[in-house]
Order: sequence, then C-alpha cells, then structure tokens
Amino acid sequence: MSTTKARDLRDMSDEQIRLVWKDAAESLFRLRLQAQSEKLAAPSEVRNNRRTIARCQTILAERQKKAASAT
Repeated sequence: MSTTKARDLRDMSDEQIRLVWKDAAESLFRLRLQAQSEKLAAPSEVRNNRRTIARCQTILAERQKKAASAT
C-alpha cells in the first residue's frame, strides 16, 4: 500500500477516509504478524501504515471539531 498524503485524504469523503483507515489498519496487522514469523521485506511499510492511520484520525477529528463549532 502506498502512502496516502494528507491533501489526498482531505479531498475524500468521511466514508472514503474510514475505508483507507481500515485498509491501513488491516495491512499493519498483517505486517506485525509477518514480522513475528519472518523478516519483513519492507520494514518501512509498518511506519507508512501507522502514519496513514494517524492522518486519517487527524483529518476526521478536525472535521468533527469544525462541525461541532459550526453549530
């Protein structure tokens, strides 16, 4: 999975961001299992998935905060 940039995520709907988040979380889980049993071919993928998850959480939190302050 390639890294998803924040500007790309900002152009997505909340549902699309949640799907990217879910995919990154599942991929991270698989990578962690693989790391326990064998050496990872690309250890940087773990970091990339964690960062993608953090970006998704940040953007969704910003949108929620913005919606709460608008009302």
